[in-house]
Amino acid sequence: MAKTDYQSVDEYIAQQATDKQAALEELRQFIRSQIPPTTQEVISYQMPMYKHQGILVGFACFAKHYSFITANASTLEQFREELKDYKFSPSAIQLPYGKPLPTELLARIIQQRIVENEGLAVKKKQK
Repeated sequence: MAKTDYQSVDEYIAQQATDKQAALEELRQFIRSQIPPTTQEVISYQMPMYKHQGILVGFACFAKHYSFITANASTLEQFREELKDYKFSPSAIQLPYGKPLPTELLARIIQQRIVENEGLAVKKKQK
């Protein structure tokens, strides 16, 4: 049975198949390069996630792909046309192993999530 009580992102990546670890670490480092320095790296729902005024994005490992997760079902809809070459759900993009990361697209999605979370934080403060 797979381990499901990860305590850190390092542990999550280390527990995945060796041939998948490099792709996960590349995505991790890319996400970290795009987010505010105060963002927390956490395990949530047994997946690596990044919190900045709420969950921003995260990732998960699967047998045939890894996923970039937006943690907001409406965000990816704004990028539907650009995602036509990928399988995606309302809140996750399936990334094939062995293919380059779509860094430009992911960077814009991350920035959109930051704007969304910061906007929600302002609304909460105004209440």
